[in-house]
Amino acid sequence: MKIALINPSMTGRTRRGPMEPLAFAVLAGLTPRHHETAFYDECVSPLPDTIDADLVAISAHTFTARRAYQIALKFRRRGVSVVLGGHHPTLLPDEAGQFADAVVIGEAEAVWPRLLEDAEAGEMQKAYSEPVNDLAGIPFDRSLFRGKRYGPVRLVQFARGCRFNCDFCSVHKFFGGRTVQRPVEEVIKEVRGLGPGHLFFVDDNLWTADEGFTELMEGLIPLKRRWTCQASIDVADDPERLQLMSRAGCYSILIGFESTDLFTLTSMKKSWNQGSKRYEETVARLHDHGILVYGTFVFGYDEDTPEAFEACRKFCSNAKLFLAAFNVLTPLPGTPTFDRLEQDGRFGDVPWWLDPSSRFAFPTFQPARMDKQELADRVASLRDHFYSRWSILRRAFGTGHIVRSPPSLAFHLFVNAKYRGELHRMVYASFGDPEEPVPIPGASVGRDRLSGDLSG
Repeated sequence: MKIALINPSMTGRTRRGPMEPLAFAVLAGLTPRHHETAFYDECVSPLPDTIDADLVAISAHTFTARRAYQIALKFRRRGVSVVLGGHHPTLLPDEAGQFADAVVIGEAEAVWPRLLEDAEAGEMQKAYSEPVNDLAGIPFDRSLFRGKRYGPVRLVQFARGCRFNCDFCSVHKFFGGRTVQRPVEEVIKEVRGLGPGHLFFVDDNLWTADEGFTELMEGLIPLKRRWTCQASIDVADDPERLQLMSRAGCYSILIGFESTDLFTLTSMKKSWNQGSKRYEETVARLHDHGILVYGTFVFGYDEDTPEAFEACRKFCSNAKLFLAAFNVLTPLPGTPTFDRLEQDGRFGDVPWWLDPSSRFAFPTFQPARMDKQELADRVASLRDHFYSRWSILRRAFGTGHIVRSPPSLAFHLFVNAKYRGELHRMVYASFGDPEEPVPIPGASVGRDRLSGDLSG
């Protein structure tokens, strides 16, 4: 068969220097060699007008769902079979099934070879689902990334899942509460074979447990690679662990602070973060070990007041964070946040990810203490302040004991400038191609069963 793997962009347009989508390297590695496989990433180049394929596989998260459906409909109208997978089809398989011949629910490793056999025999099922409890021996075929304009970052995965279940996060739902680690020796071997560039561990929480973590750090030390990861705030509680991470090459950590207000954190089911005092201590401790901090924040919870924005601004400025993401709360299907807002009737009639009037970084529901525009404006003000030229320079030189070498300083300035430019391009962008309509499968965002034939 001729198989086309497609990574849709959120807007249907390209971006500057995106990261390699690691999931497609897994699919390529699992595909038997008698198939002819081609990979198309809309984030780096427009899709060709004509793609010759017998089977098209599209991965989608909620922000790219509308564009994924647009692409799927084009192929199905031509009689080409389409498979949809990823976070969004897993969370809403009935909706995704209206736009595809088959849906992969959850991880693909255990079902992809069987799905291809069924497709070859003309007997593809409507849905495939099987949990992955062993990550040993997963093949990563990165050859499909060659010649494409990706940024100088190499993606690596150690573990999947997260031991926490935050109110707004879909990770726990996607993995069913499981956390699974790859064999450390396989990860180290993989890193040795990667080309030059900064490493990024894509794990939702690299600090899942002591088991394997220490071994991983010790294995990274002799490789002398700089890397970034995502981790929960408690990764900084143990000085010996931080020292080991620093020696292993940890350059920065992304931490989901989310809010400086304890009441808001409690609503997020994230009270263990404990608010701004612990944040300041955590950042200082990480800085003391030569590790920069990328903080993320979410606004739009019912407890958020105008004062919350100023408190966040002061913390980010005083702590001299390396990077920060200031996000408007965007409820994802399958999360308690989404279910609660739907029950309260605070969505429109059309699912926000399919609504052609929806915009990235603009509220998709009615906030409790301010109108939508005020929430969007306040979050935009935080972004503008943090990524102003003065703030970028102040944060760079304010952590001089960390950004102490010309290469480190150059990296800090480059990444901040890139984020500044990317944010200006993405904020208020539409989902998918605004000129291509997408049928709306049902009138309510939360329906379990969706009706109607959208195949052609």
